[in-house]
Amino acid sequence: MAKKLGFFICSGCGIGEALDVAALTKVAAKEYKVPVCHEHACLCSAEGAELIKNEIEAQQLDGVVIAACSSRVNYDVFRFPNVFLERVNLREQVIWSHEPNDEDTQMLAEDNVRMGVVKVQSGEQPTPYIGENLSKTVLVVGGGLAGMTAALEAGKAGYPVVLVEKEASLGGYLNKVYKTTPMAAPFTTPEDPNLAGRIAEIEANPNIKVYTGAVIEKIAGGPGMFDAEINQGGNIIAERVGAIVLATGSKPNLNLDHLGYGKYPNVITHADFEAMAKTGKINAKKVAFIQCAGSRDKERLPYCSAACCVETLKQTTYLKELAPDAMAYVFYKDIRSSGQYEHLYKTAQETGAVFIKGEITGISEANGKLVVESEDVLLGGTARVEDIDLVVLANGMVPTTRATEPIVAAAGADDAAAEAAATQEAAEKILNLQYRQGPELPNLKYGFPDSHFVCFPYETRRTGIYAAGSVRAPMDMAKAVSDATGAALKAIQCVEATAGGAAVHPRSGDLSYPEFALQRCTQCKRCTEECPFGAINEDEKGNPLPNPTRCRRCGTCMGACPERIISFKNYSVGMIGNMVKAVEVPEEDEEKPRILILACENDAIPALDMAGINRLKYNSWVRIVPVRCLGSLNLVWIADSMSKGFDGVLLLGCKHGDDYQCHFMKGSELAEIRLSKVSETLDRLGLESERVRMVQISIMDYAELPGIIDKFAEDLEEFGPNPMKGF
Repeated sequence: MAKKLGFFICSGCGIGEALDVAALTKVAAKEYKVPVCHEHACLCSAEGAELIKNEIEAQQLDGVVIAACSSRVNYDVFRFPNVFLERVNLREQVIWSHEPNDEDTQMLAEDNVRMGVVKVQSGEQPTPYIGENLSKTVLVVGGGLAGMTAALEAGKAGYPVVLVEKEASLGGYLNKVYKTTPMAAPFTTPEDPNLAGRIAEIEANPNIKVYTGAVIEKIAGGPGMFDAEINQGGNIIAERVGAIVLATGSKPNLNLDHLGYGKYPNVITHADFEAMAKTGKINAKKVAFIQCAGSRDKERLPYCSAACCVETLKQTTYLKELAPDAMAYVFYKDIRSSGQYEHLYKTAQETGAVFIKGEITGISEANGKLVVESEDVLLGGTARVEDIDLVVLANGMVPTTRATEPIVAAAGADDAAAEAAATQEAAEKILNLQYRQGPELPNLKYGFPDSHFVCFPYETRRTGIYAAGSVRAPMDMAKAVSDATGAALKAIQCVEATAGGAAVHPRSGDLSYPEFALQRCTQCKRCTEECPFGAINEDEKGNPLPNPTRCRRCGTCMGACPERIISFKNYSVGMIGNMVKAVEVPEEDEEKPRILILACENDAIPALDMAGINRLKYNSWVRIVPVRCLGSLNLVWIADSMSKGFDGVLLLGCKHGDDYQCHFMKGSELAEIRLSKVSETLDRLGLESERVRMVQISIMDYAELPGIIDKFAEDLEEFGPNPMKGF
């Protein structure tokens, strides 16, 4: 625990005009006997920062409380090594969101100071976990366009790379294409794949070691110390690596019988057309290209595969090159040639290709030729094109992490969960992870192994493993190149952070990690089952085996543990409990209710700050405690708040689901499950279960927050005071 504290309060940005700063200093100095207290007009100035630094050195402080602005700003200014630092937000969440020089606003500020001081008293600056024999090597699994790009970018940055490809040679799908879509300006002309040049560049880079005809036998460990066994022709090679890039690409969706695939020999996929083009000649006078073949179809492939349109546009351009007299007909739902690919679209139009918008209504054969019928949305009625020599289906892509059976859109959350479980069970074994939580990457809907696509592209739900290319999301070739570069950079960030004992996303730089008091463990397995990232295995007796470098410091395990044996040096069940208990709750006759808000630091705290920045006012009865994730919610905090006399508890957490996700994957969902147990307990105690409420919120919902808080306060007034107040 921090032994010697310093308290520094800023009177700038209107704080001094809206609050009694001397009274706030007195709370720290008199109530909590903080020996070093200073007031300053601008703590974030060079002079203010120097004051704090000098006092830390002169007084040998190991804990510092800064009462000023939000911790989300000036974090570069208030950075002091070897000190447990807490920022008390008096600006965004007090004076900018409540009435100045008001009794309730002053009481709010004083309680915030109390909570900040108690937090520092209850914790200490963490010491980083440094693993043994750490590696900065990047393992790239998959030697296609994305895998080769990731390997080259990491190698050129000076990092050792191990590249594993299951085929006998590198290249992946590039081995099968005649030309690629344009990769650079002016984006009008298909390009040579230049596969030989790409391979030569890899072979010339001394940092890159290549294993072809090889697969991953197994991977154990965690970031910085993954132990990979590579099976190359029956020989097992061991490699220690620091991070992994998964770039195994995608498989074609061939569930296309409704379009005549497999029934008519001259109905082919766009990959078949590439093979035909590589021969140098296409024997066809009329070619129909059918877009969204099996894609954007709830019965087959519900999503857009992103690359199909530009692949077809590319193929129509060299159809004229290889068969000058041929005519192209493109049947489409929408042409999705985003960004610079609009130029390729114009090139395709200039070749004379006919574009027909509408759903295909039938494909049939007559006199050895094909007939395609469709809607014609633009001209009205139907379109019928006869005497077609070749139908090319722009079929979609399915990630290699997904089972090959047809994908059916899930109707609800339960169906989605069942689908995800079935996906992992049936998917191709690629990484063979030695994790208690499963051998492969957990997937989102449709089998893509992404993590949080809104804020953290490339991340997967296994720390230190990054997905790139079409295994991560449907994408075209140019996007795959930039995607692989991003994943390589993430892998580099990971090995560097791990070398310093720091966390990666989303708590980048956090030096804490969970510590287990195993003598009190009951082997309930809740921590291993609820950890979103597979950071905890189990020994033969069922005791948790933590893997600190896999941990993202969300605290979900801490919230899950009924015995409260898991804690961080700077975040624990006892610490938050002490903060709750530090709040001064007025007596019932004072008619000043108190509301505890446990707010997720990833969306709810930023939203509260945004409300303050926009000077939106909300009820001053609230006392806000930031939590790393609502997944870290331990039910004892609810009990502590009710016992303290709080009239209600509002949980603000990330939205979760397919369109927006909890930053720690499933923390919000776990909080909802735990909340149902709280409701049962409150009902048994004769307290209204509505006194504890959870609201999902994103940072963009900041304008709605005052209304949510005020409505909760109104509901509590109807319930009346907490009957446990004063006991």
